Amino acid sequence: MKKRFVILSVLSFLVLSSGCVVRTVQTNSPSKVINGRIEFFEPKRVAEQTNVLALRCEPIDTVRTAIIGLGRRGLDAVVRLCQIEGVTIKVLSDLSPENTTKGQETIRKFKKPDADLYTGEDDWKQICERSDIDLVYVCTHWDLHTPIAVYAMTCGKHVAVEVPAALTICECWQLVDTAEKTKRHCMMLENCCYDFFELTTLNMAQHGLFGELMHVAGAYNHDLRFNNFNDKNGYWDMWRLKYNKVHTGNPYPTHGLGPVAHALNIHRGDKMDYLVSMSSDQKGMTVYAEEKFGKESDFAKQEYALGDMNTTVIRTTKGKTIMLEHNVTSPRPYSRLHTLIGTKGFAQKYPVEGIALEPNPHEFLNSSELDSLMKVYEHPFLKEIGEKAREVGGHGGMDFIMDYRLIYCLRNGLPLDQDVYDAAEWSSIVELSEASVLNGSMPVKIPDFTRGAWHQLDKLTYAE
Repeated sequence: MKKRFVILSVLSFLVLSSGCVVRTVQTNSPSKVINGRIEFFEPKRVAEQTNVLALRCEPIDTVRTAIIGLGRRGLDAVVRLCQIEGVTIKVLSDLSPENTTKGQETIRKFKKPDADLYTGEDDWKQICERSDIDLVYVCTHWDLHTPIAVYAMTCGKHVAVEVPAALTICECWQLVDTAEKTKRHCMMLENCCYDFFELTTLNMAQHGLFGELMHVAGAYNHDLRFNNFNDKNGYWDMWRLKYNKVHTGNPYPTHGLGPVAHALNIHRGDKMDYLVSMSSDQKGMTVYAEEKFGKESDFAKQEYALGDMNTTVIRTTKGKTIMLEHNVTSPRPYSRLHTLIGTKGFAQKYPVEGIALEPNPHEFLNSSELDSLMKVYEHPFLKEIGEKAREVGGHGGMDFIMDYRLIYCLRNGLPLDQDVYDAAEWSSIVELSEASVLNGSMPVKIPDFTRGAWHQLDKLTYAE
């Protein structure tokens, strides 16, 4: 079959060489349809590049850091990084002078040297070019995640970037290719990988407590209606609501996917093969806008593309399945699901933490049994810094563990816990799920961002 790649355009209908009509959204990612599956173009690795699996870089005694974006996540990062040995915050950058001042006040509170402050729209380029920066820590809105990360690596800097790291398949490949060319670290700041329950059940899975994992589930079910429609104290320039007007699928998959992907050793002995995604109609945002602002308000009259509930199912090359949910517009309790199902046992975090094991899998362990088991399999990270993490906080301490591990690995020249392939794979679900939803839940092939090296490592390991 002849293969013809196409560039997708805004809300267009494309007839591909296979004869299939594919509905698309704005993106620069070329795609095709082969044997009933949408496939995105996978560029070949250029001759001078090699993969950066288990990448080790020169140790950095004091990690000189620039934080770009000082909204909620960025200002919280200032607090955490000020409490980690071996970090100097050299730069604080935000379009709001008020936010940079808040960041500076935090640095002074911890009796650290003042940072240089930047408030210009394009100042991030100048920051990346500075010779006295080792790590660029990106906490901006989504649209700038990949551009800043790519430019920072090109300038020789390591990068830590908030989630998702990329919004399109083209951006995912930009991250991978730049990391491979520059041999710089690019870590997505997926904090949920460091949650206490997620780390402990990961340790259980790696010790075979659940047998062979066959199915996992993750989610981002979080009522964000107030923040999305808050033009004063919500998201800067209402960027998240603007995204929801145009895009469907699962735009925020990584909190649920990251921990379970690590449990399944994705690109460390297995890889995600393809997905199918389906969204409900959109009702939640309109109902909320009508009740809060009135039926004649612009918010109520606006059309929103994002369905209330998205469900995406992924199959791996080795026959495992992953189920992801996304719901930010319904009145419901928070949930990331975090479910692990194996041949010998079951674990879940939401709605209540529970573990069930052979020979009595029909009932959860009682509270004392669960507490005892959690102590036996407590992850080494938690034994090392769990108490400090709880003290510092950040989603119960997982944010602090994430930053601590990032700095620890950089200072010791170790591979990071999350690499650029994690960032690309988990972020790719944003566009891949949307492509499936817009085309009647057609299967979509998930690119192999390692370009065939996914079995080079046999399991997930965190360097010590």
